[in-house]
Amino acid sequence: MEQPSSTERDPSAADPEDFHAFVASRGTPLYRTACLLTGGDTNQAEDLVQETLGRMYAKWGRRNGIENPAGYAQTILVNAFISSRRKSSTERAGLEASAAADTAEHVDVPLRLTLLDALRRLPAQDRAVLVLRYWEDRSIDDTAAVMRLSSTAVRSQSMRALAKVRELLGADFVEFVEN
Repeated sequence: MEQPSSTERDPSAADPEDFHAFVASRGTPLYRTACLLTGGDTNQAEDLVQETLGRMYAKWGRRNGIENPAGYAQTILVNAFISSRRKSSTERAGLEASAAADTAEHVDVPLRLTLLDALRRLPAQDRAVLVLRYWEDRSIDDTAAVMRLSSTAVRSQSMRALAKVRELLGADFVEFVEN
């Protein structure tokens, strides 16, 4: 009986240790991004990461066709988030739990909560653009590729979303940051 080539492997033939190493290295960054995308809703963030990793595992046996597994996982995460926003217009609050998790990183918790609240108020696509551009420090072209938008659309959406965040935070925010 002829063995299938490595490019024809099905997902069940994936190396579990290899996938486990991928999850160990990318799980935390995916979760952090998911927390930002969800406006601090840790339950929804966990669901998004679980969905992302499930889809990744389904393709893992054929990952020779995936040029950049970390980038592909990020794309799946963002698309899953945007899709979930289309399905549900309700937001759940989980900001306190997310902020508590970040205290180990010496983050100013009140500032973090304020920013997460502003992010949570943005439409899903605006939130995704800001998270990818400014939290993950992706280029305009990378963000456009992940979100399947043009570079011009990413620039415009970034500017509008930042203006909306500034409006939500108000003029007193500068004083809040400086204190």
